[in-house]
Amino acid sequence: MRIVFMGTPKAAVPSLERLLADAHEVVAVYTQPDRPSGRGNKITFSPVKECALEHKILVFQPTKIRTAEALEEYRSLAADIAVVVAYGRILPETFLTAFPKGAINVHFSLLPKYRGAAPVNWAIVNGEGETGVTTMQMDVGLDTGDILLQRATVIGADENAIGLMERLSAIGAELLSETLTDLDNLKPIKQDESAATFAPIMKREDGLMDWKKAAGEIANRVRGFQPFPASFTFIDKAKLTIWQANLSETTSNAPPGSVLTAYGDIFEVACGDGSVLAIGEVQPEGKRRMSVRDFLNGAKPKIGTILGE
Repeated sequence: MRIVFMGTPKAAVPSLERLLADAHEVVAVYTQPDRPSGRGNKITFSPVKECALEHKILVFQPTKIRTAEALEEYRSLAADIAVVVAYGRILPETFLTAFPKGAINVHFSLLPKYRGAAPVNWAIVNGEGETGVTTMQMDVGLDTGDILLQRATVIGADENAIGLMERLSAIGAELLSETLTDLDNLKPIKQDESAATFAPIMKREDGLMDWKKAAGEIANRVRGFQPFPASFTFIDKAKLTIWQANLSETTSNAPPGSVLTAYGDIFEVACGDGSVLAIGEVQPEGKRRMSVRDFLNGAKPKIGTILGE
């Protein structure tokens, strides 16, 4: 098939590579414009653009797509179908209907659950035991199109959003291949609107830890809010990012946020409902990520210190 591929982050690359491996003709790639990043504000290419250039595929990076010129350029590619994987922009109906077979999307959740920008993160934050990938026929709604295929996977007890996204991107590439192979025989299924949930884009303030929550819920947020916004608190008015934490088997009646143990490899903090969080990896403000042992060797927080104050 002649395909226009639309995607931006690393999670979209396996799908693009699978299309090429399956001998589809990827006539063009659409990805977000180059943006400055890092301390030096160096202009960087998206992972999808890098992959496209490596395979000598024509790349488009429009700043606006809701123009007559953008639509004319898009239609001129004369593809059979568009494949969209985390492109990062809502497509107008004119784009969705520009090609004979329309546009299909690889979405990293079991729709209709977790529609929106951050389905992988919120599935972990909300304590889901299972998630998956959906291919769907796109319409003008936000992830509301008819379902083509789905595949579920268990979320590991200690799996964070970075690792889960990597697994789902591989599953998504496989599911995309199956979808295109059998596209003409698939019977699209309407989504159950009553079961729909939303996974909004994450904000920096989502990462601020609320020690009044139960430790298990906090641990889920630590796993889910990676790489952004990351879960953070404050100790002696300095920011402390928590990269790894688990529910402890111990309990405590101390005020939430109280340091209970800070010795060797053990850094435990009181949480809501008498629960306790065992912290394993941290990053003090302005420093590298480090084990709790390395952190405690330098910081030496006092027992009873209230984090977040």
